[in-house]
Amino acid sequence: MQKHFSRRELLRSGGLAGAAIWAAGRVGWAGAAAPSEKLNLAVIGCGNRGAANLAGVASQNIVALCDVDDRPAAKAYQTYPKAKKYRDFRKMLAEMDKQIDAVVISTADHVHAPASMMAIKMGKHVYCEKPLTHDVAEARKVAEAAKDRKVATQMGTQIHAGGNYRRVVELVQSGAIGPVREVYCWMGRSGKRARSGDRPKDTPPVPKELDWDLWLGPAPYRPYHPCYCPGAWRGWWDFGNGTLGDYGCHYIDLPFWALGLRYPTAVEAEGSPVNAETAPSSLMVRWDFPARGDAPPVKLTWCHGIDLPPVLQHPELVKDPYGILFVGDKGMLAAHYGWRRLIPAAQFAGFKAPKPTIAESIGHYEEWILACKTGSPTTCNFDYSGALTETVLLGNVAYRVGKRLQWDPVGLKATNCPEADKYLRREYRQGWKL
Repeated sequence: MQKHFSRRELLRSGGLAGAAIWAAGRVGWAGAAAPSEKLNLAVIGCGNRGAANLAGVASQNIVALCDVDDRPAAKAYQTYPKAKKYRDFRKMLAEMDKQIDAVVISTADHVHAPASMMAIKMGKHVYCEKPLTHDVAEARKVAEAAKDRKVATQMGTQIHAGGNYRRVVELVQSGAIGPVREVYCWMGRSGKRARSGDRPKDTPPVPKELDWDLWLGPAPYRPYHPCYCPGAWRGWWDFGNGTLGDYGCHYIDLPFWALGLRYPTAVEAEGSPVNAETAPSSLMVRWDFPARGDAPPVKLTWCHGIDLPPVLQHPELVKDPYGILFVGDKGMLAAHYGWRRLIPAAQFAGFKAPKPTIAESIGHYEEWILACKTGSPTTCNFDYSGALTETVLLGNVAYRVGKRLQWDPVGLKATNCPEADKYLRREYRQGWKL
């Protein structure tokens, strides 16, 4: 007997060929689906970064909104008055299981993994902001769960969908600068991503619009203070990962893609004095990556708020406050989100770029939406972005232990530094689980 799949079952099984056939036959030529064909989305974290992500998926049905703070969520609540409102994502997912196809997560870092994992285990497609998780072990578990459940995933590295990154990848892979052995990612800012000092001593009252206990989620309890929420939570280790955690997935994404990187074999870091509570205002991290086929080993360096290495003081780079530099045997290639140039310019005068070989993206959010409906691929799925997140977060681990780590990606451990383990995986507060 032939089994008939409901729309909801097809959407939950994004990898099924039947779902692809169904979607291809139902979506109009203009690419706009009828209302009955739209995804039913739940959004966890509706303000700040969440507002931008909500705008990115606004073409779909927004059926539920979840935020622990009514203040940043107020605009979303006004825009989608028919969507059900929640403060606890666990309650939302449990109550609306049959109504939700996919989930968009834009919380603080420390809630990314538990929210993503619960949705994945329920068979929901997931979009999650970067970094994918708060610690290294979470990234591996979330990526493996997504692969096991065959759900469509995308991490919020929006710039990956831009044309400029594609042209940079093509230049590197075409051999324009020869084999690449070194890469540098740099930025001169730390801003709200880093804080100096210990916890505040005063304990002001919790705003009536905020559920402080839910905001803390799996993190250890501490009294409320506005320096955490709505303040600079990224700078506090319990909630964020500083400047590296904030920007690393955007910058390091480019060499990961262009050079086919996966897991490093070693990592070391140095920066401003280590503080048990807060992320550094200055940091330099160095990762070693093994050879990949005919490609040579790569040394990747990240730096912010610190004196730049000599190579970044090149006359054709000194005016750039941030960027990514590929150092090849035949020259260098510098780039950022919207620009790229070969260095030295005189050497590459008259250079003709290779014909584009990487198709333009249909759009960062559009990739994920289509994947949810048809099982088509996304460029920043959790398998790719999980490994990227692990690499980024390992930089913070090396900084906090103050040692060069010999990394075993299979065992997920620093073989020479058992004290690193407490930074690789964290204990959740009672009532929370992965």
